Amino acid sequence: MTRVPESIAGYAYGKLDVAASPVTVEDLERLKETVGFTSEDERYLRLAGGVLSGQTRAIVLLWRSQIIAHIPHLARHSRALDGSPLPDYLAASNLRFEQWILDTCLRAYDRPWLDYQHEIALRHTIAKKNRADGAPSTPFVPLRDIIAFVAVLNDTIRPYLAAREHSPADVEGMHRAWCRSVQLQLALWTGAYPKDEW
Repeated sequence: MTRVPESIAGYAYGKLDVAASPVTVEDLERLKETVGFTSEDERYLRLAGGVLSGQTRAIVLLWRSQIIAHIPHLARHSRALDGSPLPDYLAASNLRFEQWILDTCLRAYDRPWLDYQHEIALRHTIAKKNRADGAPSTPFVPLRDIIAFVAVLNDTIRPYLAAREHSPADVEGMHRAWCRSVQLQLALWTGAYPKDEW
């Protein structure tokens, strides 16, 4: 499995302190069927993982520095409550964001993956946001903003998928698989959100 650096602060994939997802593996298989996620998508995600593995830093910098940083109601979730920067928090969460790209492409979608999806969701809710880094930031990221930002994640990834001169058909396959995976993950994340954090 490819890792961004060898050690990532707050990255807890497969660790015992990651709570079990309430979603069963059988539920996950049904969600895959709902979103149209197939073994061909798995193959294309592995291909995408190889293409994106050297580009994760550039992708996350695009998302965080060139897009989120210019949208005040999104940028505030990576800043202190008074609006001042939190460079250590941003650096650590950027590495976890980079690793999420690789996990999306290269991890098996099994019980540990399902549990970590639940952990990712909780880390955006009042239950666990800021805990991994002890950051004095906003208490949660509204679910509506996460849902809306999926469009950006999906639109902006395509040029990176096309960066290695794969055929148009392969780029399309990788992009379709990425979009289906992100939609699948979004469906899983929504279950961790309390109604008042919409």
